[in-house]
Amino acid sequence: MSPVPSSAQLPFAELNSALKAAGEETRLRIVALLAEAELTVSDLTDILRQSQPRISRHLRLLAEAGLVERFREGSWAFFRLGERGGSASFARELVARLDPHDATIARDRERLASVRAARAATAQKYFARHAAEWDRIRKLHVTDDAVEEAIRLALSERPFRSLLDLGTGTGRMLELFGPSIERGLGLDMSLDMLSLARTRLDRAGLRHCSVRQGDIYDLALPKDSFDVVIIHQVLHFLDDGARAIAEAARALRPAGRLLVVDFAPHDLEFLRDEHAHRRLGFAPEAVSGWLAAAGLDVMAVETLQPDRNSEGKIAVSLWLGRDPRMLLADTPEREVA
Repeated sequence: MSPVPSSAQLPFAELNSALKAAGEETRLRIVALLAEAELTVSDLTDILRQSQPRISRHLRLLAEAGLVERFREGSWAFFRLGERGGSASFARELVARLDPHDATIARDRERLASVRAARAATAQKYFARHAAEWDRIRKLHVTDDAVEEAIRLALSERPFRSLLDLGTGTGRMLELFGPSIERGLGLDMSLDMLSLARTRLDRAGLRHCSVRQGDIYDLALPKDSFDVVIIHQVLHFLDDGARAIAEAARALRPAGRLLVVDFAPHDLEFLRDEHAHRRLGFAPEAVSGWLAAAGLDVMAVETLQPDRNSEGKIAVSLWLGRDPRMLLADTPEREVA
């Protein structure tokens, strides 16, 4: 586990609460496990071999002290280390001071590996059931490699620290940029897709990236939260793309960038009938207008045409918008707290 910066000074009552919450064997083990992965009560019950009511009580105390956070996905609740506030920093500092080779920590990690393996097996079954239809759609448009290279280039102007991926699907955008950012979050409404994404992020070792269930029209996130927001191949499923873009723009920090990637106009009606596509692509001016209406400067619009020798029939467009507010003293994103 890598060292973390010392936490900010805490008021006496807050530090006392955090110490009481963490100062118990099972709760300290839970904190260490949640530094590795987002877990459910059921996961922790399997790993720690304790009853569900007991684990739930420990989690409640940790959450009340601000050391962990709870969020719901359908009928499930996931837990992770806190992300904001002095108590959250304190939790990460505690984890950094634990010996990763300690027998108790090592045993818990082994059981966590079994839980992850079970998740991966379930995700793989889902992927196998849907792989044929995904492959069919993938062959219809510009190759994924070409699109991803264009995405990298579009965001290469300057580095960024935090990424929000809306409609994250399998978590590919987080996987793509995860090694170069400090924090990544993916939102999706599909529990199956979130399961796939968690497996993918676990496999890549991207512990600073997480996914959760969320509504693209109503983000449960503070204003000015992320340096970059990506909406990749999502708008064509939505009834109101303009509203989604406006909500995404709200999450941008000053000078933050919003990248939209979606199909150019096409006439493949079967995608609407068989795969729930609400829109058959977008004209360049349509999405540009939505970005402008959301208060963003339109920085670039690019359309990638399918290779003539491929089966592809659909072009893919990229739109890049930027928040017009200036960074503090023109400081690069990587240096802004």
